[in-house]
Amino acid sequence: MRKNSVKNTRINGEVEKVLAEVIRGEIKDPRISPWVSVVAVEVAPDLKSCKAWISVLGGEEERADTLEGLKSAEGFIRRQLAQRINLRNTPQITFVMDQSIEYGVNMAHKIDQVLGEQKEREQTGDPDGR
Repeated sequence: MRKNSVKNTRINGEVEKVLAEVIRGEIKDPRISPWVSVVAVEVAPDLKSCKAWISVLGGEEERADTLEGLKSAEGFIRRQLAQRINLRNTPQITFVMDQSIEYGVNMAHKIDQVLGEQKEREQTGDPDGR
């Protein structure tokens, strides 16, 4: 199976969906933040390994705790994957922290701030901000 084949893309989507459901609804570890989301999943063509990019809204401590909690629950998560998805092999999951959502929120905040300053300057009649 090639890396970008239709079958691999379908498996990636299915694993991502099941991972999100398990993390959101079935893991009872208090270290895992309620604001965690599965951004992307990439299953190796041989189905032996899987990288799951997760995003956590919150501080650095919440991210570290969530990553630690997910690593400790990996056996449970793999068992749930094996029960819900009929694959030849259940992949070994590696969780990777993805900060793209937080980066996007931060950039949107900065854009709003610049637009607010620009609007304020237009109201005072000073377009150059001097």
